[in-house]
Amino acid sequence: MTRPKQDANKFKSFLQENVLTMATVIGVFVGGLIGFIIKNSTGEWTKREIMYISFPGEIFLRMLKCLIVPLLVSSITSAIGGLDLSMSSKIATRAITYYFVTTISAVILGICLVTTIRPGQGAKIVETRTETIDKASKVLTPDTLMDLVRNMFTDNIIQSTMFQHRTEIFENTSISPAQPMENWEFKSAQREGSNVLGLVMFSVILGTTIGRMREKGQLLQDFFTTLSEAMMTITSWVIWISPLGVAFLIAAKIIEMDSIAATIQSLGWYFITVMIGLFLHGFGTIAVIFFLGTRRLPYRYIAKLSQVLATAFGTGSSSATMPLTIKCLDNMGIDPRVTRFVIPVGATINMDGTALYEAVAALFIAQYREMSYSFGTIVAVSITATAASIGAAGIPQAGLVTMVMVLDTVGLEPKDVSLIIAVDWLLDRFRTTINVMCDALGTILVNHLSKNDLASVDRLNAEPHELLELGTNGHEMKE
Repeated sequence: MTRPKQDANKFKSFLQENVLTMATVIGVFVGGLIGFIIKNSTGEWTKREIMYISFPGEIFLRMLKCLIVPLLVSSITSAIGGLDLSMSSKIATRAITYYFVTTISAVILGICLVTTIRPGQGAKIVETRTETIDKASKVLTPDTLMDLVRNMFTDNIIQSTMFQHRTEIFENTSISPAQPMENWEFKSAQREGSNVLGLVMFSVILGTTIGRMREKGQLLQDFFTTLSEAMMTITSWVIWISPLGVAFLIAAKIIEMDSIAATIQSLGWYFITVMIGLFLHGFGTIAVIFFLGTRRLPYRYIAKLSQVLATAFGTGSSSATMPLTIKCLDNMGIDPRVTRFVIPVGATINMDGTALYEAVAALFIAQYREMSYSFGTIVAVSITATAASIGAAGIPQAGLVTMVMVLDTVGLEPKDVSLIIAVDWLLDRFRTTINVMCDALGTILVNHLSKNDLASVDRLNAEPHELLELGTNGHEMKE
């Protein structure tokens, strides 16, 4: 075969393997371009007209979210149930250590940047007050932390697929004078949205139990394994509409924005600070940690994650992107037992971008209010931002509620969250992209560190005629 024909075949093969990835990335740019053109060439759009624009994207997002609960429960349960307790503990320890190190690194990086750049000094901001912000600001940090624990230990697993527990406080207007929030009345309430933390905790316990039952639990193990595979098959169908869905989601969001120029003018340095932090963390800190663990640079793996990252940016949801992330890592040759445990847990508790963003936001607002803060306050912000990012998935209106927790640490008013809400939707998409990338690279890292342990488990459980095949192939990452 001649050289030109070989090159043509390689190019054709490359296009066939990456057509969906390229289409999704193009969808992001096309959606943004259409949004800017429509916004600048026509008058004001009504909410109903914007809803029509976003409809295809909404359908795509609903299809992805429909897969979250069955995929999360079946993946974690089958992954842990397929390993002995010792092996599960090793994988969990490596994953949680990675999550902890990266989250702390993100917070420290964010604090260093915001104290160096000082974006809050001299900023001129127009406050954005909405009913959602006012409602979210009426929370107490102890209630939020206790709700986090309550959601972890759910009292109704079926209810957890649809609702989360939240403690609501309200002022008793019959009492005079006005009371501080700590003395307000309170009640338990159920808010719409899957209780992901409760589902993860239940799945971990159920998987551990199935693993300990051995032969008696094999029927349940086979059921959850088959269910997980069925969800991944459905995911492989859904992802073909991702370019269209992502394009319409982004176009509708840009049309919905207020004046872009005015927003950037008032919050420009804050936006730049967060973006620098996210970029340095994603392509610097995480890259160093990945290299130390694998002796490989992560950028070739990041390139293979392009479709996943584009979808994360378009949807703004780590959980909604989870099925695509698992599918992509499967295609890269990562051991399914690692992928199906690390990714669902990571999508729930590992929020590096959120931790960095909340640390920067709290100190930015303190600078804007000309409030001095000590080293002790910075340490308190670090701890609270880390805790808030871990609990974000278990709290309704996560971004606003956890931000209130961090502001409370600095001694700022909860309503101050309105100062940054104008750019929150856009930064949310960037930090979600970093969160998803961090989860995926963490899975590859844990898979690399666990490779020998997993091979030992396979050899221990294999039939004699399978040992030769295991020794030849093993579980290797595709280059």
